[in-house]
Amino acid sequence: MSNAIEYRLAELGLSLPDAPAPAANYVPFVQVGNTLYVSGQISMDENGLITGKLGDALDVETGAAAARRCALALLAQVRAACGGDLNRLRRVVKLTGFVNSTPDFTDQPKVVNGASDLMVEILGDAGRHARSAVSAGSLPLGVAVEIEGIFEIG
Repeated sequence: MSNAIEYRLAELGLSLPDAPAPAANYVPFVQVGNTLYVSGQISMDENGLITGKLGDALDVETGAAAARRCALALLAQVRAACGGDLNRLRRVVKLTGFVNSTPDFTDQPKVVNGASDLMVEILGDAGRHARSAVSAGSLPLGVAVEIEGIFEIG
């Protein structure tokens, strides 16, 4: 499946970033049995942090694109946890998305769909997962989106 995942990423014109290093006193992932818990990945791309507040300066489409970047960072952490072998990834179990949004913004699920849809685009049925999408009054460094994930690995 690793070659399939890398092939699918290439088909989509995507590549995984290097797994981001933790910014504080925590680890990027913890494995318990076949379950891999990946710490929250913040929205950033090759130009740096994707910042802003949904319902104010950012629209749903921009937020969904930021969530896609979080999904790529999550997969990069999975790759790192698996010693570079994405073939060990069995499925996405759950994503929890935090959206930096105004009190009246109610489209958090549409924003987090950016990550969910990408997981399914890349992994097919193995990318389907349970999920939460919640509002946050602010997020670290002012980022637009942060997403954490739980994965089954072999």
